[in-house]
Amino acid sequence: MQDLKKIFSYMKPYRMDFFLAVLLVIIESAFEMVIPVIMTDIVDVGVPARDIPYLLLQGGKMAVCAVLSLISGLAYAKFAARAAYGFGAELRLAQYSRIQDFAFSNLDHFSTPSLVTRMTTDVTVMQNAVNGGLRPMVRGPVMLILGVGLSLMLNPRLALVFIIAAPVLGVILAFIVHKVSPLYNRQQTAVDHVNSHIQESLTAIRAIKAFVRGDYEAEVFQDVNGELADASCTTFKFAVLNLPAFQAVLYTAIVLIMWNGGRYILAGSMTVGELTAFLSYALQVLNSLMMISNVFLMLTRSLTSARRISEILDEKTALDSPKDPVMEIPDGEILFQDVSFKYFQNAKKSALSHVNLHIRAGESVGIIGGTGSAKSTLVQLIPRLYDATRGSVLVGGHNVKEYDLSALRDAVGIVLQKNVLFSGTVRENLLWGNKEADDDALWEACRKACADEFLSAMPKGLDTDLGQGGVNISGGQKQRLCIARTLLKNPKVLIFDDSTSAVDTATEGKIRHALRSLPDVTKIIIAQRVTSVMEADKIVILDDGRIHAVGTHQELLASDPIYQEIYASQMKGQKDASGAPSLQKGGISLG
Repeated sequence: MQDLKKIFSYMKPYRMDFFLAVLLVIIESAFEMVIPVIMTDIVDVGVPARDIPYLLLQGGKMAVCAVLSLISGLAYAKFAARAAYGFGAELRLAQYSRIQDFAFSNLDHFSTPSLVTRMTTDVTVMQNAVNGGLRPMVRGPVMLILGVGLSLMLNPRLALVFIIAAPVLGVILAFIVHKVSPLYNRQQTAVDHVNSHIQESLTAIRAIKAFVRGDYEAEVFQDVNGELADASCTTFKFAVLNLPAFQAVLYTAIVLIMWNGGRYILAGSMTVGELTAFLSYALQVLNSLMMISNVFLMLTRSLTSARRISEILDEKTALDSPKDPVMEIPDGEILFQDVSFKYFQNAKKSALSHVNLHIRAGESVGIIGGTGSAKSTLVQLIPRLYDATRGSVLVGGHNVKEYDLSALRDAVGIVLQKNVLFSGTVRENLLWGNKEADDDALWEACRKACADEFLSAMPKGLDTDLGQGGVNISGGQKQRLCIARTLLKNPKVLIFDDSTSAVDTATEGKIRHALRSLPDVTKIIIAQRVTSVMEADKIVILDDGRIHAVGTHQELLASDPIYQEIYASQMKGQKDASGAPSLQKGGISLG
């Protein structure tokens, strides 16, 4: 219930709509409950006396009550919908904003499909709880109280039927809720699995078609889809017991009322009109109990979704700016002091171990190493995408933890290993680097990244639509646009995380030449090709998360056996038995 209380705090902007909806339900229910009282007078007074004016008068009153009840119901629908969908929008916004504040380590706690489900399906459940549950939640207790009260006024002895029926219904409801509650969590987890497979298969659709694995993927999807179907069937197998059980109690209660009411009429202690009104109230009371039971079932499912949403909202951000942050990054000097790093606190092995490295401002540094040697991990500590587990990382003479996060990341431009472009035009993507940049600045960045070569051939140039995720251009063109976007930031530190792997060597050479025109920018280049780093001021060789050697191209070529073999395999075309370049030496594999 604590989760629900927290979640419903996001209803605050729509409190007035919510309370108006509640008030209108009460008014609607009150008008409906007056109708049986009027009907009693019609049956007991108007019909026996054949008083047509009286019948018309009372009938008119019933019609007025019905119309007012209808108007109240329509007004309720308007305010309830506004409150429900506004509440859902606030929840989605709160989750999305929270996710934007997450560090990479926070995102590691949740899978992408699970985040999508929590922001869509779980929020929809909460919306429905308000839109579909508010009416029975208010109407049920109101009608129950009024119905029982008016029934006691008509015939206290006959009202004892409710005292018998209510506990029976309570036991049935408790059983259903007990069974259904854990099943809703299983059902939402199954939705996560379906979303996960859909996302993966759509992302890799080209690979699936290329390897003719459509049938296999369909079988896998059938499994996860079957898991969701089974979870849903099991859940609703118990949930649907609610209706037949309550109907059985309802009709049993009506039979008892008719049986005893008939006896009272024959004995002269009750009139036909009173019995008719009593039956109306009995139906209202028992229906209200059914509404309350449905609210409990909806509440049970809402609790599951509320808990899942609360996990996002309660996730403590792993990285945050200090109270009095340093806002200005003086220069691009970088210092790693005995840095070790683990992705998970309980991990047995560190991804980085005892790294000590000094990079002067404006220096060009190449980093090479085998797959899994933690090259990307090392550079991700500089803009503080992760925090070092041990030791400290300094940029511009200050520990990165002293900087304002936004200021630090604005000063560090990183071209990620996986190129990411967004739906829209080339211009819209480039403006991510500098939203104030004019066309001259955009074209200058494109020239340095050699992106002008293909953009100038496109009819719309900077206004060319890239499609979803840049699907309309090649991998090498994506890389060059990502480089141009990063250059527009005018960073103090520029990091290329294997971001020229899809570019031919001639184009890569032009990009390296353009980077020499940025003498005050510290440049860090992660690469698999020796040619990409051999002109750097110094080269760092990483081996299994440790620095193996540091030196210039000539120094390493003269003294380091690993670098010598890398150079020989790439520059002289030495191959192993499989025909692939042999890059094995001292535990490093660059294949």
